[in-house]
Amino acid sequence: MRSGKVDPDTTGVPMADDVEIRIESPDSQGVGEIVVRHPNMFLGYYKNPEASAADIKDGWMYSGDAGYFNGAQQLVVIDRIKDLAETSRGERFSPQYIENKLKFSPYIAEAVVLGAGRDALAAMICIRYSIISKWAEKNRLAFTTYSDLASRPEVYELLRKEVDTVNATLPPAQRISRFLLLYKELDADDGELTRTRKVRRSVIGEKYGEIIDAIYRGAQMIPVDTVIKFQDGSTQRVRTSLRVVDLRVPAPIAEAAE
Repeated sequence: MRSGKVDPDTTGVPMADDVEIRIESPDSQGVGEIVVRHPNMFLGYYKNPEASAADIKDGWMYSGDAGYFNGAQQLVVIDRIKDLAETSRGERFSPQYIENKLKFSPYIAEAVVLGAGRDALAAMICIRYSIISKWAEKNRLAFTTYSDLASRPEVYELLRKEVDTVNATLPPAQRISRFLLLYKELDADDGELTRTRKVRRSVIGEKYGEIIDAIYRGAQMIPVDTVIKFQDGSTQRVRTSLRVVDLRVPAPIAEAAE
């Protein structure tokens, strides 16, 4: 990569002039399967001609990876093509790719990116309590529980900046338009995550279906009255309202100035 052209969000450009890369069957935003061809490419899979024929066609190797070229014509790899979701407008996106970008923030423990079959992307975010609680104490912000802390407007403003930072690295069609902070952490013991901390999307869709529908109805506040069960068998009733932040609307001047 030439000096001054390095972009950590991309894989860059081909290392040699004889390496060809194209995007197969791109959507309206240019997202599709990454296909490559070059003289040093492998000839096929060992003793597996069927797999070789499936992945190598007319000298091109179909990688199974999804990506696109950004404005600087550098390749961005986002996920396996089979794991992409699609909006109602036919725009492809990788929930896991965006979730991982969000979780680079020290303030975000987990995130669930929504948008499959919908007209825009949204996110449900879990704060990283151990970090934000210390931040709150340092800033003399009183709170009692996780749910209480996650509902504070100061925390919402902190997280809004984090989501804005991630959105700035994404193409318009892959940006989060609305988000909220969940009242609890996602938990593998509740079936919400796998043991390797991957989101179980079917479980999330069923368990938080009413909240998700409210987000896409345009609700600004979503009332919650539920019971959380802990590993030791104890329970806690949570009654709160989840604020939905619309990132298409500029932040109030008072908040933006903080």
